[in-house]
Amino acid sequence: MITSLLYSLTGMVLFAMGLFTLIVHSHPLRKVLAVNVMAAGVFLILVATAYIPFGQGAVDPVPHAMVLTGIVVSVSVTALALILACRVQETSNLDLLAKIKFSSEPKEPGA
Repeated sequence: MITSLLYSLTGMVLFAMGLFTLIVHSHPLRKVLAVNVMAAGVFLILVATAYIPFGQGAVDPVPHAMVLTGIVVSVSVTALALILACRVQETSNLDLLAKIKFSSEPKEPGA
């Protein structure tokens, strides 16, 4: 009981932190990271929902399968969002990703 409650509360806190960051910050990289934090919160809530103490019944594999599928989808969406942010940076005059340097030229050894 305590374990599932701890996971649920942690998931809710992560989701709230991600939602706050998504609303407050305008930087696209921070928004992508905020969505990832929100996804981690949802995964924790799903794991807490599926928790059954040892010896009290059979484990339901569906929530665990949903979490694994969600992790794969989350990684794919994150990669797509980062590629789109890079394309916006390359094609516009906006300096959205100022701290990240994009270069298609190979770096010289020792540089």
